[in-house]
Amino acid sequence: MSTAIKTAGAWREYPHDLEAERRVLGILIKYPHRIDSVADRLKEEYFYSPTHRLIYQIIARLYQTEGRISYTQIYNHLRKENQVQAPDQTLLELTESFASKAELEPSVEALREAYGRRQILQAAEAIEKLVLQESDLPLETCQARAQELIFQATALEGGLAEEIKDLSEILSRCYVNLVERREGKSSYGLRIGFPSIDLLTTGFKKRDLIILAARPSMGKTSLALNFAVNVARRGTPVLIFSLEMDDEQIGDRLVISEFFRSRGNGAPRITARDYATRLDDQQLAVAKEVFSDLYRLPIKVVDRRGITTSVIRAKARKVKAEVPTLGLIIIDYLQLIQPGRDTNKNWALLVGDIVREIRDLAGELDLPIILLSQLNRGVESRDNKRPLLSDLRDSGNIEEFADMVIFIYRDDYYYPEKARERGTEGQAEVIIAKNRKGETGKAILQFIPEFTRFVDITDRVEE
Repeated sequence: MSTAIKTAGAWREYPHDLEAERRVLGILIKYPHRIDSVADRLKEEYFYSPTHRLIYQIIARLYQTEGRISYTQIYNHLRKENQVQAPDQTLLELTESFASKAELEPSVEALREAYGRRQILQAAEAIEKLVLQESDLPLETCQARAQELIFQATALEGGLAEEIKDLSEILSRCYVNLVERREGKSSYGLRIGFPSIDLLTTGFKKRDLIILAARPSMGKTSLALNFAVNVARRGTPVLIFSLEMDDEQIGDRLVISEFFRSRGNGAPRITARDYATRLDDQQLAVAKEVFSDLYRLPIKVVDRRGITTSVIRAKARKVKAEVPTLGLIIIDYLQLIQPGRDTNKNWALLVGDIVREIRDLAGELDLPIILLSQLNRGVESRDNKRPLLSDLRDSGNIEEFADMVIFIYRDDYYYPEKARERGTEGQAEVIIAKNRKGETGKAILQFIPEFTRFVDITDRVEE
């Protein structure tokens, strides 16, 4: 059933089912114990009639505060609210409006369906208003907001059966995963191609938010790009959001990093400086091989400065829809993401909101997201400059929302002479400072600046 409502000078049909609303309320009033079976999935906004919505609000409030519901309690609250004429007659009509208790479940589903249709229609109206009345907004912002409105309208929560699962069902899936890992058919998490890190983390888990943080010039972008190439080489698509470098800069960094692989077997050495000048014939031949190798990798890049989480979400969903096997997203970096419209909050709270939204996106797309972040300057004032969780810049919420926090520390950056004496020159500590699903610790990598590349110590190629 639907009714005609006049909006902006035009009549529109808003779906609803008043008979189903009466049946649901009638059953709950006459058989109040049945609220247990629907309370988790029946929301007050599902009721289209204001009177019916008010009565359900009272029922839900009594259920939450007192744990029991009676006809008399509902009647007394209705009289107190003084929003319904003849509450006794209204309740009487409701309790006589159903045939049997078996009507409860199908009636609830009818309300949910009508509400879902109203949500879609209202989203369409909001999009129409957005396009016609906010014409000064960039097209991309309009598209991102429109996609967000549609997503919200179609993301009606599932039923109770989808939310409550038997332990036996959960353990069955866990056991299947265990056997597949034993047989080499799958891994616990996404391996990122550095054995020492993979051993510590057992891979990056789906739906996890991984914070990769360091002070400037430590190489966090280089390490993230190394992760991307290693993952893509195994056929897993990767999406990179670069908020600082443009797409060609990303491409150049990937090429330069891969020149490291081409060393040996008499191949000429090509460094970043060589690449930025003029290659000879032999070097060009090597470069062509590197380009050919990189061409086939399933990596997509978005290079936009000043984008919001809404735009990131919209583009990520688009790529996920086009490439269902998308397995990793990298965002470089947190402090360059623009906050939304709520500018009344202080910066720390805005950053916390951004991190939470990125974490929710990881859960929505069912994949890990690596979010790069700067560290605050407090690191520089200490003798021991290894990062701590308290050094995460701008907000304690970064640590709170992260499933894993990884720091990069290079001794030779701060103390080059001491590093030479200690034998740590060129070494980088990759510190797993927080790991919600595994152990913490550190891995030692070799950083090769002329190739902007990290390698495991055991993989290092000697000069």
